[in-house]
Amino acid sequence: MQFPKATVILVSAALAFVVWEQFRDKPDPVNSARFTNLAANPAERSEVVDWVVTQIPAFCEEPSGGRKGSAAYSECVERGESRTSTCRREIYDAFPGVIASDAVFRDVSITMMNCLVPRSGLIDPSQ
Repeated sequence: MQFPKATVILVSAALAFVVWEQFRDKPDPVNSARFTNLAANPAERSEVVDWVVTQIPAFCEEPSGGRKGSAAYSECVERGESRTSTCRREIYDAFPGVIASDAVFRDVSITMMNCLVPRSGLIDPSQ
């Protein structure tokens, strides 16, 4: 039986990636002020989506009655976080890669919010 070189190489590469991921600098959190002048300073779609995902706890405050420690709040946050990959896919398929206007930013934000924390009575930009 031969020595499994390919397996050793793949496992070594995976371990190297994990170590690199642990020690690389994390980007600073995006402040909402970043999106105030999109015409002069366009944002990447992924940057907008990442910012909306960080807002999940705030989106869950109203449906849970404003009680952050409640079971409804925790369930809402957990459900929103579990939907992030599905919602990202939906946004990436429907919107351009560069967000350069307030209208597109609004549409991306509302669509992402509706996907992460669906509630009746919210504005649906597709209608």
